[in-house]
This record gives sequence, C-alpha cells and structure tokens, in this order.
Amino acid sequence: MKTRVIENIPQIRHTGSGQFFLMAGPCVIESKELLFEVAGQLKEMTDRLQVPFIFKSSYRKANRSRRDSFTGIGDELALDHLAEVRKALGIPVITDIHSVPEAAMAAAYVDALQIPAFLCRQSDLLEAAGDTGKVVNVKKGQFLSPEAMEHAVGKVRETGNPNVLITERGTTFGYQDLIVDYRGIPVMKQFAPVVMDCTHSLQQPNQPSGVTGGRPALIETIARAAIAVGADGLFIETHPNPSVAKSDGANMLPLSRMEAMLERLCAIRRTIHDFPA
Repeated sequence: MKTRVIENIPQIRHTGSGQFFLMAGPCVIESKELLFEVAGQLKEMTDRLQVPFIFKSSYRKANRSRRDSFTGIGDELALDHLAEVRKALGIPVITDIHSVPEAAMAAAYVDALQIPAFLCRQSDLLEAAGDTGKVVNVKKGQFLSPEAMEHAVGKVRETGNPNVLITERGTTFGYQDLIVDYRGIPVMKQFAPVVMDCTHSLQQPNQPSGVTGGRPALIETIARAAIAVGADGLFIETHPNPSVAKSDGANMLPLSRMEAMLERLCAIRRTIHDFPA
C-alpha cells in the first residue's frame, strides 16, 4: 500500500504504522470559554502521550432533526473563537462546511475543512473545499460502500489538492441504528488516510422525540477495534458535561474519561506496531 502524507498538517501522517492521531473537541462551539477549556485539556494530555492532535468543533450545525435545535452562536463569532484557540494553543483546527460559499469563508480561520457524511457526494462542495488547499476530511455517507469513497477522494484531488482524509462513521442499519463494518478501513486506506469516528458511529438517529440518541458507553470499544485494524486516526467528540451539551450530548465522551482511554489505545497501537500484520 502506497504511503501517503498529509502535507499541510504535520500532525497527520499515513505510514501504516506508528502513532495514531486524534481529532477531538465538542460537537459545536457553545462559547469561547468551553473551547479553551476542552482544547487546553486535550492538548495537555496528547502532548504527554505524544498523540498528534487536531482540535475539532463545528462553527454551525446545519443537519438538525428539529427546527428548534441549537445550531450555533453565529458564524463569524464562532470562527473567530476557533482562530483564537488555534493561535493561542498552537494547534491545528478543523470545522465542518455545508455549502460552496462556506469553503473559502471557513478556510480563512482553520487548517482543515470537514465534509459532513450526508454531503459527501456533493461534487461542487468537494471541489470548493479542495480549491482552498486546506486538508479536506470527507466523512463517509451512512448510505455508501467503502469502495465508493474513492470517487469522493478523487473529486478533491482533481482540484490539485492531495490532502484528503476519509472518516468512517457507520452505516445505516434499519431506521434507528448504525453499524461499523471494519472491513471498510483497509479498503478505504487504499484511497486516503482513514479516521474512525468513534462517537457518531454510535448514534441512534430518527428518534420520535427528534433528538438523536446514542451509546457512548461503547466509544472505547469502537476505538479499540479501529486501532487494531489499522485506522490512522480517531475522531472523538467530547465535552466536560455531555448531559448539558447543546448538540449531540447523547454521543459525546465525558472529557474526564479521555486521558485514561487514550493511554489504553496507545498501548494497543504499540502492540500492533511491534507485531504488524
């Protein structure tokens, strides 16, 4: 398998061995104080464990089940907060985009752009993200096969931008559940570095209440399996108190549990590195 390197963010490397990287943060930007609290603690623990770290938070949520769901604090204000975290802590940051005009707008503040799973086939959005020259993380649609992601990656690379990631986030199973097929990770690694979304893959969507459910007790299970089969990175949304989070609280990992979990995942990665397949 050909080695690929993500040039624009040195924290991300695709070598087939070595340490995984972590993409983590609260689901959506609720306040500057929350961003600095979470980003600061994550930076401290990942520095200690030598886990490359990219901070993630959405400046706006566009995919909401109910009209009265929280969507954000305002685009410009939220992006300003992300840029402040980036500069003050010296860490790369990533956020979602949902439409073509957002690509250039958000790119002025962040190091990487994320394409939501439901939008992963939108050619104009992928091309606009690629045109920014930023790293583009494309989340695999819940409705797509791993093999189909080759075409999504190709749309970005055809802009001349080689810096593409794929994130696995589960496959629709019935109306209200998702499953993870780990066979997809080595398949997609043929196209780009692969990240495992350990939180959204445990969603339970389409609930009658209009609020998505989840199974956060299984986050470490998903992460362990992903590391064991060779995922290059992990995506984990986290919050100091998920029960009061304004978005996706049912899926997020309590921040207090992150460091111990990362220690165990690093041990698994070392074992895999010592005894490669």
